[in-house]
Amino acid sequence: MGPTNGVLCEPTLVLNRSWMAITTTTVRRALALLFQETAHVVCPRTYEVHDFASWASLEVNGDPFIRTVRSRLRMPEVIVLRSYDALPSRTVAFSRKNLYRRDSFTCQYCGKRPGAEDLTIDHVTPRSRGGRTSWENCVLACVECNKQKANRPPEEAGMRLVRHPTAPQWSWDVELGPARRDSWEGFLPRRNGHHGHANGNGHNGHDGHAPNGHHGPNGHH
Repeated sequence: MGPTNGVLCEPTLVLNRSWMAITTTTVRRALALLFQETAHVVCPRTYEVHDFASWASLEVNGDPFIRTVRSRLRMPEVIVLRSYDALPSRTVAFSRKNLYRRDSFTCQYCGKRPGAEDLTIDHVTPRSRGGRTSWENCVLACVECNKQKANRPPEEAGMRLVRHPTAPQWSWDVELGPARRDSWEGFLPRRNGHHGHANGNGHNGHDGHAPNGHHGPNGHH
């Protein structure tokens, strides 16, 4: 694995007390929560739960790791919070990256995909006419279409949108993008809409305990 600083910035999946995936954090933050006993680490292969001491005692065995002064610590890929059991609201943040994802790197006027460097963000209703910077008023446009439209609404420029812009529906694929790890699949809804092993119908059915029945922080009853 690369330098420790790089590993500390890698993403860790966060589960609430009911074993429902709620967000991601950095490995650095996950280790802090583990050390503070706010969270436990979940081994994604066995669903065993570990506190800091038991996690630190595990051998690396080719897994990504953080090098400490005295030893090597396996990178926590999944953590479960010990007390938090709420579900945050699910909305997709408006950002340049997410707009490119929503429009599939495609000009919304001519339908071409010239490449990210030749795409711009266009306000359907120009800002000079009160147009807002929002999901419903921003689309990707290639450089040529942007020049043709200029500072006009599409109808004045004789142009039509490929589709009407709307806010994308939240999903883990949208949230994570390429950062989605194979080791998280047992805790996330599958891409075809079905749930992973740990979540089942949104939780694992064990009142916050591991699916294999290991209740203790080190994987024992």
